[in-house]
Amino acid sequence: MKTSIATVSLSGELPQKLSAIARAGFDGVEIFENDFLAFDGSARDVGRMVRDHGLDITLFQPFRDFEGMPEPQRSRTFDRAERKFDVMQELGTDLVLVCSNVSPVALGGLDRAAADFHELGERAARRGLRVGYEALAWGRHINDHRDAWEIVRRADHGHIGLILDSFHTLARKIDVGSIRSIPKEKIFIIQLADAPLISMDLLYWSRHYRNMPGEGDLPVLDFMRAVAATGYDGYLSLEIFNDQFRGGSPKSIAVDGHRSLVYLGDQVIRSEPDVAMTVPPMPDAVEVIGVAFVEFAASADEAEELASLLRGLGFRKTGKHRTKRVDRYCQGAINLVINTERQGFAHSSHAVHGMSAYAFGLHVADAHAAFDRALALGAEPFEQPADSSGTSMPAVRGVGGDILYFIDGKGGPEGIWDEEFDPVDDARAAGDAGLLRFDHVAQTMNFDEMLTWLLFYTSILKAKKTPMVDIIDPSGVVRSQVVENETGSLRITMNGAENRRTLAGHFLAEKFGSSMQHLAFETGDIFASAVALNANGFTPLEISANYYDDVEARFGLDPDLSDRLKAANILYDRDDYGEYFQLYSPNYGEGFFFEIVERRGYRGYGGPNAIFRIAAQKRHIRPQGMPK
Repeated sequence: MKTSIATVSLSGELPQKLSAIARAGFDGVEIFENDFLAFDGSARDVGRMVRDHGLDITLFQPFRDFEGMPEPQRSRTFDRAERKFDVMQELGTDLVLVCSNVSPVALGGLDRAAADFHELGERAARRGLRVGYEALAWGRHINDHRDAWEIVRRADHGHIGLILDSFHTLARKIDVGSIRSIPKEKIFIIQLADAPLISMDLLYWSRHYRNMPGEGDLPVLDFMRAVAATGYDGYLSLEIFNDQFRGGSPKSIAVDGHRSLVYLGDQVIRSEPDVAMTVPPMPDAVEVIGVAFVEFAASADEAEELASLLRGLGFRKTGKHRTKRVDRYCQGAINLVINTERQGFAHSSHAVHGMSAYAFGLHVADAHAAFDRALALGAEPFEQPADSSGTSMPAVRGVGGDILYFIDGKGGPEGIWDEEFDPVDDARAAGDAGLLRFDHVAQTMNFDEMLTWLLFYTSILKAKKTPMVDIIDPSGVVRSQVVENETGSLRITMNGAENRRTLAGHFLAEKFGSSMQHLAFETGDIFASAVALNANGFTPLEISANYYDDVEARFGLDPDLSDRLKAANILYDRDDYGEYFQLYSPNYGEGFFFEIVERRGYRGYGGPNAIFRIAAQKRHIRPQGMPK
């Protein structure tokens, strides 16, 4: 499989874009005309620069408003085409994209358009060049790839072919099965883009909201299956118009793009094993058995304060690392680790972010297979100096710089604790609070990073994304999306902040970057847990009394249940599948907190309660300088 990306997909100047594209592992690049025109150098300079990066120029684009023009415009279009051909030859590429005409003076008629393309093919052939025709979803007369193919077929010229773009086909909900009958030699290149499902003008949707395959809601995999069925084995190229990407890191966006193509190719091969597409082999997507642990980086004083909070939650110190300043706290199947090392990655993370949950481990069937898949999809391996007493745990760097460990073994994660930790009898332990396991891990990031995180997790892990929802903060909106698996053993909530006035935005600003903001633990009886927590001296986040009057009326709750909820500061929600109960800790530091939940068939995450929880949290931290 050969990969390419259009320069328009990335921010920055042309040299910066080419560097990011090459480092991400692409084989080729589409030169968008505006990027060339804005560059202070000749076409030969650009071609040389591209080749110095080890890339091919797969396409020069776009050539607009060509076919079906009346005179005198028609003659001028051929003059313009010859100028484009001059630039192509200087660049060192043989393919140009002609998009369907949108001019108000354009004339319809398949035969008229075909005749124009036949003549253009003759001119291209004299120079050894090729012309690809693409149907824009908003084209004046041609807005369907089936009509574009019919024009190419009638043009009947070896130097005229079809360019298929997933967005233009899928945005108009055109049957992708029609692609399967197109001869592969007449498909000159495939352009790919996904997009969220939004009801808006097609042109505006395309120009502002495209994203990488797998990041949106369009059935790009179905499109690619149809392309693969033709036997096509040429370039797969990304053409992404996105406002966030234009302001983002070209390196990060390029890595996302390459990951999306490799992941898409892997999905196609697994669903259509007989296709001609060649994709580097990689292990299956990772089935997560559970979250094995979460690790905190802290100073000695912070560690003592955090340990006190954990004991209030019913955790007990059960182990001390044999060679490192690392302690283990447990309850049920929940493992929390506090690292106060004065060197290594945890120390570096603490120096930048302060006390934070900077790493977590996933219990999987085959850790090395999970690691290999992550690397095949562009993840960066994480390594620390070997420790003679340490157990090898394959790990990669997460999107925000945190660490993701993969853990397996016949005994599961317990092998780590047995091999590396000495048991400890915690004399200061309080009573068990009935917490059973991790329910979900919540990570907060800037909104423009969310698609990167989403693609990272869904490509590596056997998991799906849920629809994005808006979390209402009294100071703004936070976008939230979840990556979860079918069994519920993996739930990662991602919250994207757009301004620092929100609680999530304040947390990001104070932590100098994305991080886990809260951990949610599951209990089988939240009322019993609340009693145990109270006995431990734990003080829950205090919820406004007005909330309980409303929730009683909204759900028709028995007044006795409403009173029990109010007395324990427990929030309540309900969906079509069951009930949900939530109990929160106060904030620790600049916005980190814990959550305790009980699910009774419920499948969501208590989104409607977020505004009340956030208001209570802001009341709690406002004396420390939280923006109003």
